[in-house]
Amino acid sequence: MNETAKKLAVEEPKTQFNAQRKITKQFFTPGEKVLFLVFVLTVCFMSAKLISTQAAIYETNKQIQDMEAKIQEQEKINHDLEIQISEESTYEKIWERAKAMGLDLSDQNIKVVEPK
Repeated sequence: MNETAKKLAVEEPKTQFNAQRKITKQFFTPGEKVLFLVFVLTVCFMSAKLISTQAAIYETNKQIQDMEAKIQEQEKINHDLEIQISEESTYEKIWERAKAMGLDLSDQNIKVVEPK
C-alpha cells in the first residue's frame, strides 16, 4: 500500500465519526435561562404587590368617604339640635313651662345677682 492509500484509509473513519456527531447550538445558556426566570418572577411579584396596594388604597378611600358622610350627617343633627336649644331657651318658652309646672312670678321670690 502506498502512502496516499494509507492516508485515505486513516482519514475515512474520522469523517464517519464526525458525520455521526451532531452539533447542537443552544439558543440560551442555562445562566441566561435562570436570569430570565428570576426577571419574570420579579415582574409577577411586583405586579401582584402593586395590585394589592391599589386595592388597599381603594378600601381606605372608601372608608374615608363613609366616615365623611357620617360626620356630615352628625353635623347636621348637631346644628338642628342647636337651633332647637336656641328656640327652647327663649324667655317666653321658659315662662310658659314654669306656669305649666305651677310656678308664679312674684317680687318676693326674685333675687337680683350682680356679676362681679
